[in-house]
Amino acid sequence: MTDLAQLTNRQIRLARRPVGTPTADDWLQTAEPVQALPQGGVVVRTLALSLDPAMRGWMNEGKSYIAPVGIGEVMRAGGVGKVLASSHPKFAVGDLVSGVLGVQDYAAFTAEQAARTGLAVIDTRMGSLTQWLNVLGMPGMTAYFGLLDVGQPRPGDTVVVSGAAGAVGQTVGQLVRAGLKEHCPKGVDVYFDNVGGDILDEVLARLAMHARIVICGAISQYNNTTPVQGPRNYLSLLVHRARMQGMVVFDYAERYPQAVAELAGYLKDGRMKSREDVVHGLDRFPEALNRLFTGENFGKLVLQVADEVTGSR
Repeated sequence: MTDLAQLTNRQIRLARRPVGTPTADDWLQTAEPVQALPQGGVVVRTLALSLDPAMRGWMNEGKSYIAPVGIGEVMRAGGVGKVLASSHPKFAVGDLVSGVLGVQDYAAFTAEQAARTGLAVIDTRMGSLTQWLNVLGMPGMTAYFGLLDVGQPRPGDTVVVSGAAGAVGQTVGQLVRAGLKEHCPKGVDVYFDNVGGDILDEVLARLAMHARIVICGAISQYNNTTPVQGPRNYLSLLVHRARMQGMVVFDYAERYPQAVAELAGYLKDGRMKSREDVVHGLDRFPEALNRLFTGENFGKLVLQVADEVTGSR
């Protein structure tokens, strides 16, 4: 078993609440000894982290579906890693796992923390480590349950998904109207919204009868320094007897294995592709996170922290 006392844990902590787009001053980089193995717990070496738009919301004070990251706390992040030490019956040294690891080199969990944060062994025969942060991870679970459970698409439906960010989204909002008119002549049956703002309004103006709108995120609004822009065309919901519903992926945690098995099958037979945009180095977290809001990334944004095989930096 690895001698944890000889290891140093680099961490990225939230230094203050950002106003607008996060800056370098909003983060504090620290280093400390790796925490001792908790009784009945597990210590994990972080290999890669998922960078997600939701992280911007976790940095804000206020009521939400999950408590905000506290000032001085390690920034919350989902990730994949390798078990270095364990006295937990479900985890063996060398196991590859996924869970909420935080933006740090090593994460220690008590048995209760492991259960609460969803730490689970992953099988790389079903998909690569980066795919476990993408199609087989939270983005895939969000898409699967948001579309199928909330959106409830039917044969022949027109489905629209938004995915532009920040300044890009503002421009797309001005161009999307023509695209909707061309490609959705009978209106939109299912709209999966990740952007909010102008794009949401344009889609609301082109709903089909009994449309379903899935509110997954509103990345165009996350760095606003003014009040969040709500939908102006909401009366279209009344006219078209439509439904708008928010979804949070954690509500479906008990059904993740079902979705993972199905999506892994799609990856294996080529019906689904998984593209990741990988940034290397824990210290690049602040700049990498901001790629989400400038549209620089193409594919799932992943921060690689360590080499998969050796665990070296």
